[in-house]
Amino acid sequence: MDISSRNCEESRAWLLRYCATAAVLAVLWWAIYAHVQAAASWLVFDMLSLKADSRLGPALEFFLYDTAKILLLLIALIYVISWLRAALNAERVRDTLRGKRRSVGYLLGAMFGAVTPFCSCSSVPLFLGFTTAGIPIGMTMAFLITSPIINEIAVVLLWGLLGWKFTLVYVTVGITAGVLGGFLMDGIRAERWLRPFVLEAMKTPVVPLSMGRRSLTVRRRHEFARHETATIFRRVWKWVIAGVAVGAALHGLVPEGWFAENLGAGEWWTVPVAVMVGIPLYSNVTGIVPVMEGLLTRGMPIGTTMAFCMSAVAASIPEFVMLRQVMTPRLQATFLAYLWVMFTLTGWLLNAMF
Repeated sequence: MDISSRNCEESRAWLLRYCATAAVLAVLWWAIYAHVQAAASWLVFDMLSLKADSRLGPALEFFLYDTAKILLLLIALIYVISWLRAALNAERVRDTLRGKRRSVGYLLGAMFGAVTPFCSCSSVPLFLGFTTAGIPIGMTMAFLITSPIINEIAVVLLWGLLGWKFTLVYVTVGITAGVLGGFLMDGIRAERWLRPFVLEAMKTPVVPLSMGRRSLTVRRRHEFARHETATIFRRVWKWVIAGVAVGAALHGLVPEGWFAENLGAGEWWTVPVAVMVGIPLYSNVTGIVPVMEGLLTRGMPIGTTMAFCMSAVAASIPEFVMLRQVMTPRLQATFLAYLWVMFTLTGWLLNAMF
């Protein structure tokens, strides 16, 4: 048997093992996922003998159930999404955006941000790369705004926890914030407030990059997806646990109606205050979803909840520290003011509608 035939035979054997292992793991994953709520209830109320009408019992059950459920979803979704986007070429995206009309580019930049699993800090390197590649500031800002707010994992979690209507509103607001931010930044010529080295790089001609890319084999897609799953999971798991812990505290420990009494009485000032409180925080969108659920179930209005949670994931102190290397203080202040106004108006609108 020659080398080519032997390699082909080994590839077929690997593919067979891969498919069999994937099928077994999928069945095991589903079995665990389907029984995790029952297991959490058994552990809290039967094994630990906590009372269902106490504050601690429901809070602990919520924490165990939501943590396990979200982490299971993370592992499965990150792997599947990474496997599908293994051949995504950031250079191709860059060239595509640079060649489009700006009105189309804002939407494309926001859409690309929506399908990239980055937090506010990890979006900064791509923002710099796009800017120095000559893409207009509005398109890159649309990406920078939308990327931390929306990703596929958060959409699935929102859908499962809060329903499709709330998910649709959340996604629409996130993409709209990115598109309008792009219009604003180009309209005020915000690129003049970038750091000099960025402006110099923008003037340097970029050699067109090849649009072609060899299709990846199943094995290479698996290796890429496995690496992405491990990398992203290590980065976000702690935020998931922290977010669920806050959600559990809101769910079980905060008295019924506390948020409705203090932040849900229709006072206009609660929304801008919620945004100002949220912006300095540093949260991943995956970790903020259970917090959002907890706030809603405890009586906070949908607009105030949305404004607080979106501001917490769209910007953060670490992000602004990083952006200081790229933006002047004037551009940072403009960016911050836009987020505050956008999320405040969104909160007011949603509170009036719902």
